[in-house]
Amino acid sequence: MTELSKIPIQNIYYLLCYAWNKLEERDIVDVSGIETTSLWNLFAKVLIGGLNHLLKRGLDRGYVPYSEDSRCLRGKLCFAPMIKRNLFTTAQVHCEYDELSYNVLHNQILKAMLRLLIDSHTVDDKDIQDQLTGLYRRLHEIDEVRLSASLFNRVQLHRNNAFYDFPLKICELIYNNLLVSEDTGKSKFRDFVQDRKKMAKVFEDFVRNFYKIERPDCGVSGKEISWNLEPSDKYVPKMKTDISIELGNSRVVIDTKYYREALVTNQYGQEKIRSTHLYQIIAYLKNLEAKDGINRYCSGILLYPTVDKDIHLNYRMDGHKIMIRTINLNQDWKLIRSDLLNILETAMLND
Repeated sequence: MTELSKIPIQNIYYLLCYAWNKLEERDIVDVSGIETTSLWNLFAKVLIGGLNHLLKRGLDRGYVPYSEDSRCLRGKLCFAPMIKRNLFTTAQVHCEYDELSYNVLHNQILKAMLRLLIDSHTVDDKDIQDQLTGLYRRLHEIDEVRLSASLFNRVQLHRNNAFYDFPLKICELIYNNLLVSEDTGKSKFRDFVQDRKKMAKVFEDFVRNFYKIERPDCGVSGKEISWNLEPSDKYVPKMKTDISIELGNSRVVIDTKYYREALVTNQYGQEKIRSTHLYQIIAYLKNLEAKDGINRYCSGILLYPTVDKDIHLNYRMDGHKIMIRTINLNQDWKLIRSDLLNILETAMLND
């Protein structure tokens, strides 16, 4: 049985960097020699590295609205509150104005996440805890906020502060996997690697962006395929590939599957390819073939993650090459890169 929980935490970090298309930020924190086996210690360390990077280049500032009663005129004069509170008797006016400040939402979220990690017993590395505390104290000008799922959606980044996107994604991932005990009020983290639905999306995005980045000579996308049906009306479901790769006349369709076991065992103890997965990749290829002559000999790959057992199966059907492959995520990252590139190269060979 494939234990995907055995994926080294360094590799999970690289998976996320590719999946989020944040490869440039990958080297902000060197995780190659990290000794911790805790995923959450790793994410805390990544957040520390990201924040130190932000502090070196300078935290982002934005215009924050303020309103106050004052004896000096500043910004916009508001008569309604002045009349309501009879400020004229005290020689005061009520003003509203905007001031450039570090106390903006994205900084507030980062500070709130530091507090959450400091209070959490899941981050158990003393050195990491000390670094979190030190960073928290450096953000004394910034207010704390109560974290919520909607708060992350309210952040508005632009070209000048886009470097906040990666640390904020780490914060959101931590928050979405936070569990708070109703009995003790203490927090702990859910092991999101065991959530097949979430990791299936990460794995798919990782493979797609990996080929986009590592094979810039290819066209890489998720493409919708038209059914070879007449009529193809509103009742016909959409068919979209996880990953379609094009180079010249070569077409490769990759369908990623995140399962604990790539193969299934039948009643006789024999290992078999999952029939639904095979039907799916065949449907892609046959409908692509019907579209035009270029796609007549396109290839298809069913790609599974694994940490202990490799699968390397090749088939032919009406000129189409069908490959069943696993990518071992429990190996050095350089080998993962090499294996993925070799899989694509094999699929594109006209043999």
